[in-house]
Amino acid sequence: MSREHWDERYGVPELVWTAEPNRFLVEEVGPLSPGRALDLACGEGRNALWLASRGWQVTGVDFSRVGLDKARLQCTNLGLEVNWVEADVVEWTPPAASFDLVLVLYLHLPSAQRRKALAQAKRALSPGGVLLVVGHDSSNILHGAGGPKDPAVLYRLEEIAEDISGLEIVRAQRVTRNVVTDDGEATAIDALIRAVRSRQS
Repeated sequence: MSREHWDERYGVPELVWTAEPNRFLVEEVGPLSPGRALDLACGEGRNALWLASRGWQVTGVDFSRVGLDKARLQCTNLGLEVNWVEADVVEWTPPAASFDLVLVLYLHLPSAQRRKALAQAKRALSPGGVLLVVGHDSSNILHGAGGPKDPAVLYRLEEIAEDISGLEIVRAQRVTRNVVTDDGEATAIDALIRAVRSRQS
């Protein structure tokens, strides 16, 4: 989706997403010692803000100025510090080997663009750094709730693993979460991949 689409979507007074962090982020990253974190396609900033509240030095990147404005406002209200960068994560080049944690959460793009974004995510990882990728799984379109309806942008574990080849994959599995829909509670199916860059690389 375009920058203009997301500017319009975020252009409402309330948060489009909850202010609470993604549950898989909390589960996977909560036990880690704080360091430098990069949140690619951070949107309204909920995950970046959660990390900052736990002592991480965070950079959040998104191409929606409207989304980032809402993130900055929350950041100020919470008395936190985050480095917000307005940029397209497919084209933006992060500083190499600079982050202990890189997040790519629900970034749904055609495969060629996704590979470019994940290549940038890999580049940003410091030795020993953790990459966490979560997105709607390909099975969600038929068996889950919410998410994109274009199968070309949904996640397949084997494709993501190939995109981040060279990293050690610690966890790669389909996971579920409860979501609220107009028809009540339902279950969404996500793909979760956690990988680590070798300390020797």
